[in-house]
Amino acid sequence: MSRSTTPITWFEIGTDRPEDAERFYGEMFGWTFEEQGSANGGSYRVTGAGGDTGIGGAIRTTDGTSPNYAVFYAEVDDVAETCRRAEAAGGRVLVPARTTPSGLTSAHLLDSTGNRLGVFSPPKP
Repeated sequence: MSRSTTPITWFEIGTDRPEDAERFYGEMFGWTFEEQGSANGGSYRVTGAGGDTGIGGAIRTTDGTSPNYAVFYAEVDDVAETCRRAEAAGGRVLVPARTTPSGLTSAHLLDSTGNRLGVFSPPKP
């Protein structure tokens, strides 16, 4: 039996501090954003963060009645170095780098606006 899966093709970061989030992700990963506006009058800043191989996404301004949110993993060359850079950029390490028996290394971080994100490095060949 063949099964089709739904790939992750977009991410969204909801925050009440979009300028801080844009600065943080720009410093961490070199992402740039373009304001697209939002149906509710808020800010919606779109990024092609995935380049040729990954996914794009956006920062959405929240209205303050819901908590900030983000759920995604970014693939990096060095998880430990990325954790150090996150702290230098105003973030925090929530779950320190850990490596699975297969060699995948990952960590969970908080960005400078309080959103959780994950970073990982795949196993080395």
